[in-house]
Amino acid sequence: MLSRTVLVTGAGRGIGRASALEFAAMGHRVAATARTAEELESLIEASLELPGKVTSVIADLSDRSAPKQIVAEVERNFGPIEILVNNAGIGSSQNPKPVVDFDDDFWDLSFAVNVTAPYLFTKLVLPSMIRAEWGRIINIASVNAKLPSLHAAAYIASKHAIAGLTKAVAREVGDKGITANAVCPGVTATRMNDKRIAYDASRLGQPLEEIERNASLLGRRLVPNEVSSLVVFLASDEARAITGQSINVCGGICYN
Repeated sequence: MLSRTVLVTGAGRGIGRASALEFAAMGHRVAATARTAEELESLIEASLELPGKVTSVIADLSDRSAPKQIVAEVERNFGPIEILVNNAGIGSSQNPKPVVDFDDDFWDLSFAVNVTAPYLFTKLVLPSMIRAEWGRIINIASVNAKLPSLHAAAYIASKHAIAGLTKAVAREVGDKGITANAVCPGVTATRMNDKRIAYDASRLGQPLEEIERNASLLGRRLVPNEVSSLVVFLASDEARAITGQSINVCGGICYN
């Protein structure tokens, strides 16, 4: 198996952490970004027995200059990025409100992290992918790119936007050995989603356990490695004919 250079954003926990560890388990060179040093240290410790090498970059992707600095550092350490996983994101749980009361600054922050940062990373890594005639861009969207939920306008709109960016990139570079796809997770047991389901339980006056049971046809929330397995597959040579897609991993709550 050929070892590749992988960049995973938002890798401190959840789907990003699971993806980084799966890539490392396959022997790839993984650069992991997150805002929290302790989470990245935990990730590196968890990877020590794996065949691949994991390095970390502390970064706040709401800073527009961060992607350029991260890519430059990864290229210095590992060489050109061959697999980009745009996972970092801000969910609705941080500031859920109806549109009429929505926080404008939170709207801007959501788009900065959920859309602009992936756009900038994609723009930065594409030249080397085009030269190599090989590359994988995997954006973590959401079933909210297809289905709405209450009091989450910025999240929903930003996930529609990242799905659109995925299609645009796929259309432009499909004949250059590069694929671009979006993974659309359903309700997944992450720290960010813990806050969201607590909000919904309070809003609806329902027990937390009931909210979790109704999260999928499986009667539970998904777990991160049920999503990361698709991420790793889409990065493989076997997935070379899959591009421009927004693929659900949702436990049956979304059929389109």
